[in-house]
Amino acid sequence: MKGLFWFLAVATAAVAAALFARYQDGYVLVVVPPWRIDVSLTLALLVVIAAFAALHWLTHLAGTMLRMPANVAAYRRRQRHNRGVEALRAAWQAYFEGRFGKAEKLAGRAWGFDEAPGVAALLAARAAHQMRDPERRELWLARAESTADRNARLATRAELLLDERRFEEARATLAELAEHGPRHVATLRMRLRAEQGLQNWDEVLRLARQLEKRNAIAPEVAAQLRATAVVENLRRKALDAESLAAFWQGLPEADRLHPRIATAAARLFIRLGGCRQAHKIVREALESRWDSALALVYGECRADDSLERLSDAERWLAARPRDAALLLTLGRLCKQRELWGKARSYLEASLSEQPSRAAHIELARLADETGDAAAAAKHFRAAADEGLPAEPG
Repeated sequence: MKGLFWFLAVATAAVAAALFARYQDGYVLVVVPPWRIDVSLTLALLVVIAAFAALHWLTHLAGTMLRMPANVAAYRRRQRHNRGVEALRAAWQAYFEGRFGKAEKLAGRAWGFDEAPGVAALLAARAAHQMRDPERRELWLARAESTADRNARLATRAELLLDERRFEEARATLAELAEHGPRHVATLRMRLRAEQGLQNWDEVLRLARQLEKRNAIAPEVAAQLRATAVVENLRRKALDAESLAAFWQGLPEADRLHPRIATAAARLFIRLGGCRQAHKIVREALESRWDSALALVYGECRADDSLERLSDAERWLAARPRDAALLLTLGRLCKQRELWGKARSYLEASLSEQPSRAAHIELARLADETGDAAAAAKHFRAAADEGLPAEPG
């Protein structure tokens, strides 16, 4: 449709020009002494139009010639940019494919083309790090000093230091990053790794809570981190029973009822002679949530509350009659009360549910105390089987 419009427009103009020339009697007189030139108006108009067109073409040609060096330079820049972009794209693809040697080579090419040199240098450093080439990694990190974004450079260095378990240096780098940069989730995760490596458990607790609030780690992972941190802090506070008790009372109730934390705390109290406190910890935790490994601790320490513990354990057995760990604990408690027959029954029931080295040893000791040397030898030999688990669980 557009072509038809232009065709009609040109045809109309041609007809109008032909009619103008056919019926136009005017002329143009040009006097240049001693010459006198007399031409028709139509010819004069055609000469003026032709002269204008020629002048326009010559002007355009001259401008093109003058701009040619700049155009060539711009073309070369575009070509260089395109090659740099392609090299950087291919470098990222090779890195994600695990072809780290090629990734470093292509990132180096992009850096040579000056295409995002900071990003290219950091990518090359990561690739060299994956190939365990610290010399080239440091070379690329040095090149990134003047071209890469500060936060990206520091975050990359911290991550590479963490991979090498250089936790102190990584923490210092992350502290420098935190001075002026935003506290991203990725940065908090790296700080958590650094504090774990340095066994700074108070800081691990704080960072785990922050990440959990931001939904940056799974609740199960956060719970495991908190449990590990609390257990490690408990071990550090276990200098004496009073210090341990003071720290224990300061913990949130949810932590005190956690099976892993309760198990560690109870065994630390037992080591310091606080059997009653240990039994209380185990009892409260088991009433909240059952855990077979924690039930074993209930029979590990001799104290004058064995009758009370035996009553608790028998009450729990009514709900869990086939729990091998609870049966082993009941056997131990009956031994403490010198109820030899019941002790043997519980220990043999534990073995029938799940054979364990601990149950065989308890039966061997029971047989030794009751003068049955043959049974004692039999169970000691059975306990030597390396394929048995140490305890039921």
